Amino acid sequence: MRAIGMVEYKTVSTGIKAADLIVKTADVELIQAQTVCPGKFIILFTGDLSAIRVSVDAAKKEYPESMIDSFVLGNPHESVFKALNCTADIEDVQALGVIETFTGASAIVAADHAAKTAEVDLFEIRIARGMCGKSYVLLTGTVSAVTESVTSAVALIKEEGLVLDYAVIPSPSKEFVKTLI
Repeated sequence: MRAIGMVEYKTVSTGIKAADLIVKTADVELIQAQTVCPGKFIILFTGDLSAIRVSVDAAKKEYPESMIDSFVLGNPHESVFKALNCTADIEDVQALGVIETFTGASAIVAADHAAKTAEVDLFEIRIARGMCGKSYVLLTGTVSAVTESVTSAVALIKEEGLVLDYAVIPSPSKEFVKTLI
């Protein structure tokens, strides 16, 4: 499994400069490099762990003043990529977990941690588009697995002050779930 990294900037111009620096620093592949609400810029990329670390470190060193958040995940859960692209194949939603964060990076870290904590399926990681810079994770599984995953992921990112809200909904309405999938 390839590693992933992300840096999030509060200005578009610095984000664009950082994206250029990241791909010139090491052999990484951009997944996303784009403006998100409210005028922030995110850079999400994949590659070997050492290349990801070098690129994130270079961006942190060169443009620290505008950086909001960042991460390096050496072994992301396989469902993270599908959830980022909203291509997860979810058929049955027994319980619904929601983790809402202040940054895109913290949402991905929370999603990865949740997926590794208990047997849950990630089905969406929404990164700051149309949400005033906030992000969220949707996941499903049994009530106990969703509760365990959400609780653990929230505890992980709460230390940084990046949790906005979270919920576990047992047996959500099938009609409502259709609007999410």
